[in-house]
Amino acid sequence: MSSSVQRKRIRKSPAARRAEIVVAAASVALADGLECVTLRRIAEELDVRPGLISHYFPSVEDLVAEAFGSAASGELDTLLPADRAEGTSTSHLARFFAQATGESYDDISRLWINARHLSRYRSVLRERVAEQEAAWRERLAGAIRDGVERDEFRTSDPDVTAIQILVVLDGLGVHASTDVGNRPPAVARMAVATAERGLGLAEGTLG
Repeated sequence: MSSSVQRKRIRKSPAARRAEIVVAAASVALADGLECVTLRRIAEELDVRPGLISHYFPSVEDLVAEAFGSAASGELDTLLPADRAEGTSTSHLARFFAQATGESYDDISRLWINARHLSRYRSVLRERVAEQEAAWRERLAGAIRDGVERDEFRTSDPDVTAIQILVVLDGLGVHASTDVGNRPPAVARMAVATAERGLGLAEGTLG
C-alpha cells in the first residue's frame, strides 16, 4: 500500500468522542498527575490533532476537572457500588476496605492530593472536588445506614462516622505518597480500626 494513502479513521459520534477524550485524560491524570492533562498530551494519546480536543474542551481547565471527576467517580463505583443488593453490609464494607487500603488504591489517593492542591488555584476543579467529596461521603454513609437498618452496625450518626473513615483514608493516602516502603500493619489498618470502633464491631470484623 502506498505510504501516501492515509489510514482511514472511524468517525465517532460526538458523545463517543467526548467520552474517549475524558477516559484518556483520566488515565493520564492517574499515571502522571493533573498537571500533565493538556490538550496536546491528550491529542497525542489519541493520535488526533489538538484542535479536535479543544473542539470538545475549549478550556483545558474543564478537561482537567472532567478527568479528575471521571477517575474519582469510577474508583468510587469500583470500591463501593451503588447497587448493594447482594451480600451483607458488613461484607460490602469489608470489601471496600480491602481495596481502599491496598497498594492498588495509592494512585487514586495521590490524585486526590493532587486535585485538592491544584483546586486552590482552579475554580472549576475546586467545584468538581467538592462534588466528588460529597458523593464519596454520601455513598459511604449510605452503606453505613444500610448496615444500621439491618442491625449489623451501631452508630448514632452515619454521616459523621463516614467522614471519620474518609479522613483516615485521606491521611493514609498522604502517607503512601511520601513513604510507600514503610507502612506498618497497624498503620495500614487504621481506617478499618476506626470503622470497627465507630460501628460497634469487634476487632477484625472488617479485616
